[in-house]
Amino acid sequence: MKQYGGVIKPKTKRAKRFLDNRAPKLTENIKNAMIMKGGNTSMTVTQALKDIYALKKPSAVLYKKKNITRPFEDSTSLEFFSKKTDSSLFLFGSHNKKRPNNLIFGRLFDFHVLDMIELGIEKYISLSDIKSSKCPEGTKPMLVFAGEAFDHENDHKRLKSLLTDFFRGPVVPSVRLAGLEHVLHFTALEGKIYMRSYRSLLKKSGCRTPRIELEEIGPSFDFILRRTHLASDDLYKTAHRQPKALKVGEMASCSQRLFSRSFNSRYVEWGLLFKRPVLIEMKLQGNRSPHVALCHFYSLQPKKKKNISHDTFGTKFGRLHMQKQDLAKLQTRKMKGLRKRRGPAAAAAAVVEGETSPKTTEVE
Repeated sequence: MKQYGGVIKPKTKRAKRFLDNRAPKLTENIKNAMIMKGGNTSMTVTQALKDIYALKKPSAVLYKKKNITRPFEDSTSLEFFSKKTDSSLFLFGSHNKKRPNNLIFGRLFDFHVLDMIELGIEKYISLSDIKSSKCPEGTKPMLVFAGEAFDHENDHKRLKSLLTDFFRGPVVPSVRLAGLEHVLHFTALEGKIYMRSYRSLLKKSGCRTPRIELEEIGPSFDFILRRTHLASDDLYKTAHRQPKALKVGEMASCSQRLFSRSFNSRYVEWGLLFKRPVLIEMKLQGNRSPHVALCHFYSLQPKKKKNISHDTFGTKFGRLHMQKQDLAKLQTRKMKGLRKRRGPAAAAAAVVEGETSPKTTEVE
């Protein structure tokens, strides 16, 4: 590949496919995460990185060599590796006397660090320490957040968004009941964050709805919140911006799903499937039926522009509506030959009004 004036032009078909995969899309690829350790690490940090990599596979890259860098002071190394592996999430582990057993969760926007949060490990139980059957690789987890701090404190709100982004897995149109077997539970209590991993077991209950039991499979973490580097509100809003075409398409699909719901449904929930996970809950007030909510969603769609059309090549055509023109009053080129002259009827009318004809004179 060669670069001409800031534009990379591929020389082979393989390079062209590579650039097309990296190019911006209406629906983005699955977010990859790069997991690396710093210059000084402990056995706890090293094993914790391996366990989180096992939860994140296959959309993760684990670096086994040490990377002597400090993300809060210089993030150029992280941005370089993110471009190399096309990763927008990272997990950095380090250990020192001031901050022992340290994990830094972060994400990038346009290959620049958007925000990162530092967590310290106070208690840790690995996957191998808990003897139980594990979930298959690539299982999409169900995320549960408990605690008032996740709803009221700004740092915990960003941490909730970051953890959701990190562990949510691939975007799928539908999930079967047996596939909902992995649960990640995060609890914020008394300044600490507790992370637990469970496997849901479907037991017989004597009816159609199975009885659900949770079995802990690990890993288990007790975190404490340390340093934070949060993006500004404007940059955070820019990172969450969506194309208009994606908004209209998702709004139509949501209204279709809403229409298919039963009339007795009190709550309607759906997820907008774009780069950032969003869960919207709408309460139908009073006795409003889904038909009313459906009309409300159609009203949110942008109005169709009139008198504008496109041809097969994408050329835009517009139609203008003008008033009828009076061609008699149209200004043309002034010439003696085109001068308007009086006819006999006009001369007779002038005599009746008392005007003197230019060709006759009065004789006494």
